[in-house]
Order: sequence, then structure tokens, then C-alpha cells
Amino acid sequence: MAGKDQAYIVGAYEHPLRHAPDHSVARLHAEVAKGAVEDAGLSRDDIDGFFCAGDAPGANPWSLANYLNLRKLRHLDSTDMGGCSYLIHVAHAAQAIAAGRCNVALITLAGRPRSEGISGTQVRVRGSNLPESPYEMPYRPVTLNLYAMCAMRHMHEFGTTSEQLAWIKVAASRHAQHNPHAMLRKPVSVDEVLASPLISDPLRRLDSCVVTDGGGALIVARAEVAAQLHRPRVRIKGYGETTKHQDGGKIDLTYTGQAWSGPRAFEAAGVGPGDIQYASIYDSFTITVLLQLEDLGFCGKGEGGRFVQDGNLIAGVGRLPVNTDGGGLCNNHPSNRGGMTKIIEAVRQLRGEAHPELQVPGCTLALASGIGGAIGHRHGAATLIMEREA
Repeated sequence: MAGKDQAYIVGAYEHPLRHAPDHSVARLHAEVAKGAVEDAGLSRDDIDGFFCAGDAPGANPWSLANYLNLRKLRHLDSTDMGGCSYLIHVAHAAQAIAAGRCNVALITLAGRPRSEGISGTQVRVRGSNLPESPYEMPYRPVTLNLYAMCAMRHMHEFGTTSEQLAWIKVAASRHAQHNPHAMLRKPVSVDEVLASPLISDPLRRLDSCVVTDGGGALIVARAEVAAQLHRPRVRIKGYGETTKHQDGGKIDLTYTGQAWSGPRAFEAAGVGPGDIQYASIYDSFTITVLLQLEDLGFCGKGEGGRFVQDGNLIAGVGRLPVNTDGGGLCNNHPSNRGGMTKIIEAVRQLRGEAHPELQVPGCTLALASGIGGAIGHRHGAATLIMEREA
């Protein structure tokens, strides 16, 4: 992407709360929007594009736009692809800016699943009109079980072990100890992960993400606007988005949609996996990270277990620092959708604003990945590559 197509992330904000029983979802959206606008050094009236997904309260985006009193809007996008929606929103905002439809786009996410008692161990009823419902709901599909199937299949196909998956949690916990807002800040060992209760074989409690309230927001702006702000310039360099289907029941559980969205993002950016200095990898469960690392090309298919073991994802220790905020496994997974926080931590790394113990020296190229839905049946996937400009 170059010339008139350039767009920049100029504002990023993550809500500090992980439990917000006294906040409405609309208020959380408003607070993260205010934080991102202030981070960018802009005002509410600079926003002429608004992006939100299914977590936004109200029947349509106009409800939240009205609540936020966004008075200058000329472009709205309510694409909902679950947890990867916000990576797609960044890409769509860049496209809208390139098409001249807006100059400054606001993207928000917020939710209260912790206060409302929602978790991945419950059956999600999405309505009787979905085409798959008559075939799936009799089996009462649970999110955690749909990921556990993938972990079990990967173990069967490639010999991946529970110890190797545990290393992903260990890395997240080592990072989260430096994040004062993280829900789980205590570093854990491989043995402690393996000693946690088995929830859905082979996944244990500590293989799972946290359930948190809160949210986050981003501001994406035209190059001319970004040039006038006193913030590091984080350019959107490449992106890809896709869906993965069930293929009539012949689904291969050992890969994700990143196998398609990743190569598209790398091609658009003109770089390869070996060029990435920091990666925010969607981490609803440990197996989610392992599969995406393979699908994005950081290692070969079936080699993910060996790639993540022995601290290889720990900043300052391993080959590829991943999720230095503690990720969804330890820090934050607001509204049960992790894509927003993946982008925000990548922006911190590119700005040089990550925790000093975890900052990647001279970080100029970062990747964020997102998954929406469940990798055990159908899902969306998105990949975003960002670059810091001098």
C-alpha cells in the first residue's frame, strides 16, 4: 500500500478495567472512544467514519453513534466477524480512506461477559434460523469443546504434547506479570499448567483465556492527518481476511483461516514471516496460538509444538516475542473478542511504549492476527501487518 492508499493507526486505548459491574456496555464504548481520541490528539468532531461490530449495544450502529454524539459521520461499517472484526475494521477503514469516504475513523469494542456470567463453557444459542442450527444444536456445541477437538487432532497427527501447549501459557504469564491491569499476573510453570483442572480433553483451565469486562478503541487516519499529529506513525502495511467453512463435514481441524489471510497480508506488505519482529497472535486457547503460528508461516505445519516450547515466545528469551501484554490467556479478552487488544499491543510495541522489560528493541514491523467463531467448525480470520515509520 502506498501513496494515496496510506492509512495510519494514530490512536489506541485499552480500558483499564477487567471487571465493570457498574458500567453499561454503552458507557464502556464511550470511555474507550474518548481514550483513543485523546491518545491521537484529536477531537470527537474530527471523526467522520465509525466502525463497530456485534458487541455494540442497540439494533444498528446508529444507536451507538447517537450515544457517542458523533455528528460528522459520512461513513459507517458494522461488519461483524466475531473476534477478528476489529482487524477487518482497520483494513476496511484504510480502504474507506483510500476511496475518499472518510478521513478519521473510530473503531470501538466493549463488553461485560465477566459481569454477565458468560464463558466458553456454555452452549451459545445463536437462533433457530441459522442454516447450521438444525444439525449442530442437538449436540449442544460448547466453544471450549470445539477448540479441544483441534488440539486432540493436532496431537494425533503431529505428536504435539500438552507440555508444549503449556509453554504458550507460561510465556503469556511471564509477560502479564509486568502489566498492572492484567487479570492474571502470577507467572506459572509448565507443571502448574498441567496440574490445572482438565476441562475438555486435552485442554485444561490454564489453556483457556480469561473472561473480562472492558474494551478498546482505535483511530485510523489519512496520511495527511497523521502527519500533523505528534505521535509515532504506525502505517497499515498489509492485511488479509477470509472465512473457513465446514466443507460438508470433511473439515480438517489442523489449520485455521490464517492459512489464507496470512499470505495475502504478507504479499500486500511485501515482507515475509522472517521479517516480523513482534507478533500479537489471537489466543482464545493455547491451541489457537499454535495453529496460527504454523498457518502464518513462522514454522512448518506440525512443527508448532517444538516452535513454542522452551520459552520461544517470551520477549528477550525466544525467537518470536508474542502477546507481550499477557494476551487473552492472562491479560484481557473483553466481550469474548480478542482482536482489538491484539492490535493495541502491536501499536504499543511499534511506538516503543510496551513495558520496558518486554519492549522489542527497535521494533518497526509487527503482525496482529484474529479469529472469530470457532476453529472446530466455521470461523473468520484476519491478519494485519503494521510498520513504524521514522
